Amino acid sequence: MKKSFVYSVLAIALILVSAPFAFAAAEAAPAAGIDYTKAIVLGCALLGAGIAIGFGAVGAGLGLGQATSGASNAVGRNPEAQGKVMLTMMVGMAMTESVAIYALVISLVMLFANPILKMIGLG
Repeated sequence: MKKSFVYSVLAIALILVSAPFAFAAAEAAPAAGIDYTKAIVLGCALLGAGIAIGFGAVGAGLGLGQATSGASNAVGRNPEAQGKVMLTMMVGMAMTESVAIYALVISLVMLFANPILKMIGLG
């Protein structure tokens, strides 16, 4: 038997043995009268913030890579134009990086100043 198979079986056995202890409730919570609206909104805000910063970072990374690649190819073909190419590249990279900063701002607003919670009266 392989070691990884033995470790997998042991991990599954440990999960099955410890699950009743982890999910055992000291007292049963009353089923009626619990409002999960705030928890659902906050969960969706966490998910949205993660997606926003993830796409923002990936987009900025791809844009910065394209800018650097294009600038290095241009300087390689025409070394005399290095000053103009580098200046244009730096301005373009700053604009591209601003997309990631906007995504960060949007995710922070979703996390800490959630307007949806205030709109539905839970904030």
